[in-house]
Amino acid sequence: MEKVETNNAPQAIGPYSQGIVVNNMFYSSGQIPLTPEGEMVQGDIKAQTHQVFQNLKAVLEAAGASLDTVVKTTVFLKSMDDFAAMNEVYSQYFTNHKPARSCVEVARLPKDALVEIEVIALIR
Repeated sequence: MEKVETNNAPQAIGPYSQGIVVNNMFYSSGQIPLTPEGEMVQGDIKAQTHQVFQNLKAVLEAAGASLDTVVKTTVFLKSMDDFAAMNEVYSQYFTNHKPARSCVEVARLPKDALVEIEVIALIR
């Protein structure tokens, strides 16, 4: 196993890694809308989802993967009422390539984020 680290995404805020590579697969930790400097993005679900994708792109790149090699995503929403707006942003990042996905509403996310997304990706 190889630990993935990049300064282009927020550092882990607990005893975990930004991601792990096993064989040719990358498993990300959930990304919330923190800037690489650790500041929470203020704003609605759309603004927060864009930041989450910037973080995901950074950890994917550090692992040697990309959004085009993602095979599965898991989306955690504070409120399913935000599903349509999150999905609008999500579809801007996955246009032709559409990985498998689960989406669930949760009671609370770290730092009271509105959204958290984790990915599994193939490393080419």
